[in-house]
Amino acid sequence: MTSNKFKRTKYACYYAYLAMSSVFSLPPVLFMTFREMYNISYTLLGTLVLVNFCTQLTIDLIFTFFSKHFNIKITVRTMPLLTSFGLIVYALTPMLFPKYAYAGLLCGTIIFSVAAGLSEVLISPTVAALPSDNPEKDMSLLHSLYAWGVVSVVVISTTFLKIFGRENWMYLTLPFACLPIISFLLFCLSPMPEAKLSNGAPPPEKKKRKNFGLALCAMCIFLGSAAENSMTNWISGYMESALGIPKATGDILGMAAFAFLLGVGRILYARFGKNISRVLLFGMAGAAVCYIVAGTCSTSFVSAAACVLTGFCTSMLWPGTLIMMEEIFPSSGVAAYALMAAGGDFGGSVAPQLLGIVVDTVSASGFAASLAAKYNLSADQIGMKVGMLTSSLFPILGVLLLIFMIKYFKKTSAANTGKGT
Repeated sequence: MTSNKFKRTKYACYYAYLAMSSVFSLPPVLFMTFREMYNISYTLLGTLVLVNFCTQLTIDLIFTFFSKHFNIKITVRTMPLLTSFGLIVYALTPMLFPKYAYAGLLCGTIIFSVAAGLSEVLISPTVAALPSDNPEKDMSLLHSLYAWGVVSVVVISTTFLKIFGRENWMYLTLPFACLPIISFLLFCLSPMPEAKLSNGAPPPEKKKRKNFGLALCAMCIFLGSAAENSMTNWISGYMESALGIPKATGDILGMAAFAFLLGVGRILYARFGKNISRVLLFGMAGAAVCYIVAGTCSTSFVSAAACVLTGFCTSMLWPGTLIMMEEIFPSSGVAAYALMAAGGDFGGSVAPQLLGIVVDTVSASGFAASLAAKYNLSADQIGMKVGMLTSSLFPILGVLLLIFMIKYFKKTSAANTGKGT
């Protein structure tokens, strides 16, 4: 049971994850607004996602190799201020960069992405370091709060844009910039546990097995993040552009419903979950099916349902990999969590960018033009559907990887009583 001493710390971590959801969910909601107002291509919109995750990836790698050089407690307490500053720059883009809107969006993205990277690297191990009877429940609940934050952001944003118009998007961003300041105050008033930077140096043979096992986990979280974030970042644009669903309806019944099922999956695991490797395997398989259905089905309702159900299928792919890592390598330390965050952020950067490139490339091709004429669709719709099919490759590879991982860890567990260190 979490001691009373650290109860406020636990709640501070939970709120920080909740507040951080605006960094991930607000930009995709505004993608089509930026495309219309500033004539930004799908590829450049995908590049914003790429910059977001690559910045986080850089932070992850820094902490993977140099975590001992940082004061973890001070870093955790100050990272919310960076989030606020980045979102403020984002909101002030029309004033600061009137002729170069994309440059302003890029600057804001880099700043709040640094904070997002710090959040991923440090909040999970902080929660893992808190005394608890059920650490798996705490971890799953922590990540579920991100999903509930996304639901709130999408509903609020969609309602605001519907009432006040897309041209006033910057006034929507400023209130979200204030939320992380509360995180800063909560962390300043809360005691921080001693987060383990690493788990010592095991014997050479065990170190080799541990490094290989961590590499497998990093590959798994890469593919899981790719499967989740391709849909997270493009579901709004896909429903509006490819399925012809009005933006407000698409955002609430699409992106918000996706995030809702993301949260439901994590809550269900926190309450009833076990056998995380099997959960991951079925999640990857389900996501692959959803992407294929979304990309091939001609019925808008079925395609939209497949997009939304991807949220449930991918709900445990990121936190579940962390849980699996902790089961195999207990007390892994900040460096291991940073490595996992690096794998996740790399997947979250590559996949949405790849989808954007595929959409632009296919939409401009003669192939799309011929199919569009044949099926009475636009070239953009064909490009979006091909992009969805391309994204199905990530969970398909995830299924193959998890089959190997389950067999490998079962073999090493039998040989080494389940200890990776």
